[in-house]
Amino acid sequence: MSHAPDPELLAKTETLIEALPYLQRYAGKIFVVKYGGHAMGNAELARDFAEDIVLLKAVGILPVVVHGGGPQIGAMLKRLGIETRFVDGLRVTDAETAQVAEMVLAGSINKELVAWIERAGGRAAGISGKDAGLVRARKALRTTRDPDSAIEQVVDLGFVGEPESVDTALIDTLLAANIVPVIAPVAVGADGHTYNINADTMAGAIAAALGAARLFLLTDVAGVMTKDKQLLTDLTPADIALLIEDGTISGGMIPKLETCVTAIEGGVDAAVILDGRIGHVMLLEIFTRRGVGTLVHA
Repeated sequence: MSHAPDPELLAKTETLIEALPYLQRYAGKIFVVKYGGHAMGNAELARDFAEDIVLLKAVGILPVVVHGGGPQIGAMLKRLGIETRFVDGLRVTDAETAQVAEMVLAGSINKELVAWIERAGGRAAGISGKDAGLVRARKALRTTRDPDSAIEQVVDLGFVGEPESVDTALIDTLLAANIVPVIAPVAVGADGHTYNINADTMAGAIAAALGAARLFLLTDVAGVMTKDKQLLTDLTPADIALLIEDGTISGGMIPKLETCVTAIEGGVDAAVILDGRIGHVMLLEIFTRRGVGTLVHA
């Protein structure tokens, strides 16, 4: 007795076969993916993300994952009764907060993401910027301007850092062993202290050090929008500077695009801001001619 093939499975198979030439053109290339936002708390999206990573690996692409965890850190701090405050979107991190951040980032989130990839059929290893001197951090400082006096003041963010240097030896070893690196954004500074680093910034620095073909920033928005809410799919650094100047780009999108530009200037072929709330969004970006996010290139 014969059975008709499942229509949904057949459609997915046909789509994959059609898309293989697009994927195979990146065989041997490195894709650095920053995975973050509220999609991290959604089991279905986490499964889709892990399946995408495994598929990229299967067609010869070398994915490297850097993850965030801001909401999860915030939830743990609240549970422990630890107050927190922000300056320009960066969490002011005292020693107690730094310990919690490392516990959440390099512990529960990191290992959960490794488990998702393993469950999808891949091989992954959870590490942080502290391992094998992967990332050396420097203390991050921000300035604020008093609205009345216009005087700028330096704000001490505590144990918040920025990447000062990247040693890719550990990542190279894992990729050569057919293992997907899953990296938590914490690193040690020259002073021996552990610093929490913004995951976008960490991913951009690692992508530049690896000479990646793509940097994907998965976030909670569709991409860069015009003032009338139309998606901008193709931008250069010059375009970005003009859009910031005229106010089209503002708020939290500015540091994301600065990360993209810095990565490109450091040798990354292109960076893409994608909506991580969309299932299989990375595959949609690669498969479609126009893409589904905002592509930034030289």
